[in-house]
Amino acid sequence: QVQLVESGGGLVQAGGSLTLSCAASGRTFSRYTMGWFRQAPGKEREFVADISWSGGTTFYAESAKGRFTASRDNAKNTVYLQMNNLKPEDTAVYYCAAENPKSNVYDCWGQGTQVTVSS
Repeated sequence: QVQLVESGGGLVQAGGSLTLSCAASGRTFSRYTMGWFRQAPGKEREFVADISWSGGTTFYAESAKGRFTASRDNAKNTVYLQMNNLKPEDTAVYYCAAENPKSNVYDCWGQGTQVTVSS
């Protein structure tokens, strides 16, 4: 299990952009599929996007498709979520997570970073 720290959240106007970063510890970061999730007030945590260890495969929730882009720089032990055309409904705490390669379950989570989109 790696230690994950998210950053880059903040307050942004609707239609604006933010890039979230997730820094991971350890030398084996590149071997983990990484995911982005979010949790809005009063709602369950939901999947946003994931990216394979090589960065060659990404998958997005319907709500994120076409607006969000996941990427990673394994040399920097960092995964990113570029968010464009943000909407008020994107307001949530965003988490990055590492997939356990043995169970294929996301079982290592960061503390989250708040994203607030104003109208």
